[in-house]
Amino acid sequence: MTEDNEQKLINRINELYHKKKSSGLTAAEENERKKLHQEFIKNFRAGFKQDVENLVIIDKNGKEITSEKAKKAQRQKGLRKD
Repeated sequence: MTEDNEQKLINRINELYHKKKSSGLTAAEENERKKLHQEFIKNFRAGFKQDVENLVIIDKNGKEITSEKAKKAQRQKGLRKD
């Protein structure tokens, strides 16, 4: 999802939130709000997962201590050569 699309998604969620607080939502708007919220959460989790999978952890002695699960995911993405 592009930053522009993500911002539009957030803006629409916020519009529906403010309308819900001020005058309430119709059934269609409530369904739209739920779908947008689910899409936002899905995108957030995908981005967070990618960030975690790309992490390389180094201890204070300079030794890499990245988990094997993360290393495996990095190899599958072509980010590691070992």
